[in-house]
Amino acid sequence: SAAARGSRRSSSASSSMRRALVVVDMPFGSYEENPSIAFRNAARVLKETGCGAIKLEGGAHMADTIRYLTERGIPVMSHIGMTPQAINTIGSFKPRGRFRSEWAAFEEDARAVAEAGAFAVVLEALAELLAARITKQIAIPTIGIGASAECDGQILVLEDMLGLSPRVPKFVKEYAQIGAGIEAAVKAFAGEVRTRAFPSAEYTYPMCEDAPEVTKKTKMTGS
Repeated sequence: SAAARGSRRSSSASSSMRRALVVVDMPFGSYEENPSIAFRNAARVLKETGCGAIKLEGGAHMADTIRYLTERGIPVMSHIGMTPQAINTIGSFKPRGRFRSEWAAFEEDARAVAEAGAFAVVLEALAELLAARITKQIAIPTIGIGASAECDGQILVLEDMLGLSPRVPKFVKEYAQIGAGIEAAVKAFAGEVRTRAFPSAEYTYPMCEDAPEVTKKTKMTGS
């Protein structure tokens, strides 16, 4: 299942972290149907990965699920604004809350998840003024991704900030271009293999002096 695959990937991250809080994104389809299914999958993720919390997307309409989970001991981080798992419904990536007429709905989302027991909320691709209002209105921390420095904390997708993604949203600052270096290295390797420049003697084990002489045989082709 998607939850099982996510558990396997996340367990290695959790085992290597001593100080950081590891939060696992619940896969699409693992929590939307009803609170009891969400609890069963979230409990499995926590048990198998050793993570400290789970994250699920959605605002006011997910409040009952968030409350159900937190009342049963599962720490929940919420995610509102632009929600990546809903991209097929929305149609395309686009910033949210740029018109004041949209603000009330997002503010209600933030209040609802906070009141339901979420310990933090991710605000993605929200206009700066709206992100600032939400941050002041709720008691839990806001974590921005494309939602301005007005949020309490910040996050970026690692692949995006390292230059590993072919396309990134406007809000992403690429702190390195590792992707270009990887591509160049792979091309260089493939080129040297084709020309038999690699492996050269430098990367080959020589024979010992007392090793028996080996006669290279010509490969036979079928008739």
